Amino acid sequence: QVQLVESGGGLVQAGNSLRLSCAVSGSTIRTYFMAWFRQAPGKEREFVAAIRYNGYPYYEDSVKGRFTISRDNAKISAFLQMNSLTPEDTAVYYCAANPTYSGNPYSAGAFQYWGQGTQVTVSS
Repeated sequence: QVQLVESGGGLVQAGNSLRLSCAVSGSTIRTYFMAWFRQAPGKEREFVAAIRYNGYPYYEDSVKGRFTISRDNAKISAFLQMNSLTPEDTAVYYCAANPTYSGNPYSAGAFQYWGQGTQVTVSS
């Protein structure tokens, strides 16, 4: 079965950086459309960034210029480099993957597989 495993979360001070990783296992498909979402306490899950197999990225407006999504197709992995973190970035971050690109990268419903989440906490 397909599993997504995230790593790299933690506690950092505002202005610092973190790098999240997501590895897909249990699948021979390498062309997954991959994304990161986040959910803060009391809020709905929201889109952060996504990346197509060819490397084309999508970003939520508040993270543009601060976050960078990338992938390693050989390892079926995705990464989220987060710089200039603010307390507003505090959330559980989830990796998501779908075997094909649905045409709507911003919707959680476009992704079939999800990781368990990793906590990112940014202190002021």
